[in-house]
Amino acid sequence: MKWVALVIPVLFFALFFYALFKKVKLYDCFTSGVKEAVPLALSLFPYLATILMLSALFEASGLSRYLTSLLSPVFRTLGIPPEISSLVLIKPFSGSGSTALLSELLSSYGADSYIGRCACVAYGSSETVFYISAVYFAGVKHKKLLLPTAIALFANFIGVVVGCLLCRVL
Repeated sequence: MKWVALVIPVLFFALFFYALFKKVKLYDCFTSGVKEAVPLALSLFPYLATILMLSALFEASGLSRYLTSLLSPVFRTLGIPPEISSLVLIKPFSGSGSTALLSELLSSYGADSYIGRCACVAYGSSETVFYISAVYFAGVKHKKLLLPTAIALFANFIGVVVGCLLCRVL
C-alpha cells in the first residue's frame, strides 16, 4: 500500500484525537451537523429533480441529436471537431452523460488523437451548469436565473473553443 492511501485515515484519526484532547462531544457535534443538513437537502431536492428530469428529456426526446446536427457546422468553423459537438451540448446538463460520451470518443478515436484531446479539454474545461445553478439558486432568496446561467454557458463554450484551439496549436 502506498503512503498516499493513508492520508485520509491519518487525518481522520488526528482530528478524532484532537477533538478528544479538547473534550469535544463528537457524537453531539455530528448529530447537530446532520440536523442542519436535512433542511438543506430538502430545499435542494426539487431543483435537482427538475434538472435530472430535464437532462433525461433532452436526451430522450432527440433534441440533443437534432441540436448536434444543426450546430456541428457552426462548431467546425469555430475549431471544435464535429465529433465532440454532442459532448459540448450534453456537458452543461449531465456530468454522467458527458462522461459516457467522453469514454465513447476516447475508445473510438484514441486519447492521443486530435479529437480525443479536444474531447478531454472540452470535458475538463466545462461544467454541469444547470446542476450547479440548481444547487446555487436553491439557497438564495432572489432567483434571477437567466443572466448568471447565460454567462456560465457562454464561459463554458468559450473554454471549449479556446481549448480546441490550443489542442490544434500544441
